[in-house]
Amino acid sequence: MATLCPEDPVKMALHRGCGGMPGLEIFTGSAHAVCMTPDRLPVAAVMTAVLASATVLTAAENPLLAPDAKIEKLASGYQFTEGPAADKQGNIYFTDQPNNRIVRWDATTRTFADWMKPAGRANGMFFDHQGNLIACADEKNELWSIAPDKTVRVLLKDFQGKLFNGPNDVWVRPDGGLYFTDPFYKRPYWNRGPSEQKGQHVYFLPADHSAPQRVADDLKQPNGIVGTPDGKQLFVADIGAGKTYRYDIQADGTLSGKKLFCEMGSDGMTLDAEGNVYLTGKGVTVFNREGNRIAHFEIPEGWTANVRFGGTKHDYLFITAGTSIYGAQLKVQGAR
Repeated sequence: MATLCPEDPVKMALHRGCGGMPGLEIFTGSAHAVCMTPDRLPVAAVMTAVLASATVLTAAENPLLAPDAKIEKLASGYQFTEGPAADKQGNIYFTDQPNNRIVRWDATTRTFADWMKPAGRANGMFFDHQGNLIACADEKNELWSIAPDKTVRVLLKDFQGKLFNGPNDVWVRPDGGLYFTDPFYKRPYWNRGPSEQKGQHVYFLPADHSAPQRVADDLKQPNGIVGTPDGKQLFVADIGAGKTYRYDIQADGTLSGKKLFCEMGSDGMTLDAEGNVYLTGKGVTVFNREGNRIAHFEIPEGWTANVRFGGTKHDYLFITAGTSIYGAQLKVQGAR
């Protein structure tokens, strides 16, 4: 997750005020409310210029869309959206990383509100089974567990005494153990030197949060990661090589049986209940269990960072893309 795309939106000017969300437009059907402050009008004007709400595909053009459904722009005016994670109620928590905040989307009211700020420059996130939000805290290259009351526990800050490159995306398996990717993307807000790790790898942290172990060390630049609900298989996108691999998960956390899943890398990933895999980058591309492309959601943004199922029935596809948030009602539910 969060390659921050070739243009690196992190370098865009920060904008604050109006509850932390100036220029934010939340779309509700044909109406929207605009929040801006006088001292930020130029920034808001730039953001507003790209807020044309568009129907990209209809159900007739995409086999996964529900009847009469369309891809909708839900909100815009962020700086770079990433890391969507769904809680048990289907609410989505995502990051606006350059603005160092986690935002919550309410699945019932479909409204947005800041949930945590500052937020450790959180990137990829995933809820564990106790309701804690596991976050790749990019500011200091750490892995966090954020309790429902927003108490932060640092799970990891280094590997064998050396800083991580920057934990990027994370998935929690059924027994509470977790896997995360650690690519290296130099950030302008870091106060550190070059990579201390010999390569860009995938790690496993047991459920007791004891010693982490490196479980994949032959990838160029691992990024998106997700596993099956039964905890038997793990998908890892090597965005640097433009490929996604599937592994068999062992009880001790190690991985075996590496197989090429598809010739496409990805920033973020998710699965639906039918076993289809959703990859991101230039829109959202969907592959079936066999690795065959079956659908594509074109998103009118320069980069689509991540995707997750949410909503009260867990059948709403929530998409983080550039400065905006998109969504679509699907025929299928997310895997869980």
